[in-house]
Amino acid sequence: MKPRTLEDFAVFAAPGVFVVLWSSGFIGAKFGLPYAEPFTFLAARLIAVVLLLAILIALTRPYWPGRAGILHSASTGVLMHGLYLSGVFVAIREGMPTGIIALIVGLQPVLSSTIANRWLGERVAPRQWLGLALGLVGVGLIVQGKTVGGETSLLGWAASIWGLIGITLGTIYQRRFGAGIDWRPGFLVQYFAAGVFCLAGAFLFETRIIQWSVEFLFALGWLVFVLSFSAVWLLYFLIRRAAAARVASLFYLTPPLTALMGWALFNERLDALAMLGMVICVAGVFLVNWRAGELRT
Repeated sequence: MKPRTLEDFAVFAAPGVFVVLWSSGFIGAKFGLPYAEPFTFLAARLIAVVLLLAILIALTRPYWPGRAGILHSASTGVLMHGLYLSGVFVAIREGMPTGIIALIVGLQPVLSSTIANRWLGERVAPRQWLGLALGLVGVGLIVQGKTVGGETSLLGWAASIWGLIGITLGTIYQRRFGAGIDWRPGFLVQYFAAGVFCLAGAFLFETRIIQWSVEFLFALGWLVFVLSFSAVWLLYFLIRRAAAARVASLFYLTPPLTALMGWALFNERLDALAMLGMVICVAGVFLVNWRAGELRT
């Protein structure tokens, strides 16, 4: 159906814009990592986001959650932003192609909709188990293809896995304990907790040296304003207008789109086996989330 008004056009176009912005986050990280180590880069990003959110909260004065809500938001932040983002950044630093990283952490819906959600008492359909199996086969093909080339370190693979675990557990935790918390104070606490986590990582494992180049400032600004604010705002815009199903369906285009961006900007190349594995993984995630004509968010 063609959009008839400006608002209709915004709802129609926003999901695609959201996916492009989300995919660009992996590229922005790779663009800035030559100038700062992963935890240091993330700490700078999260500190900037916290400061901007603090200004927004001072202007809008939202309702704050109680102590339990703050603790739940902090736990979610460490998992979803601390573990997830650090895994992605370390994997990129170790030389993993951005498309493969996006694919591995993009398996989160497969895990949360099958094994993890089973723990929460939700029924898992045979189709979802098939999707999980396809996802595992796809990852196996990707690992085989990249292992033959010998281009990525063991730490890179491990970082991708802990990023996947972080976003999976964080999503489940948020679903279980984060309902009813206003997004502004909730995000502030999440980003603050993740910032403390990344600062600790920077002090424990890194030199904390940043080369304040134009390229680094551009990458930092892109991740702060375009990812942490614009993409999140678009997500809320879509959910409020019942377009979440379209967001979820287009979200599965993130890995191939990220791979295309990585090829265009950084000459990243995937062999035929890895590309086949990527297609199988996307099909697996689709099967897990598709139901009766719609997709889970």
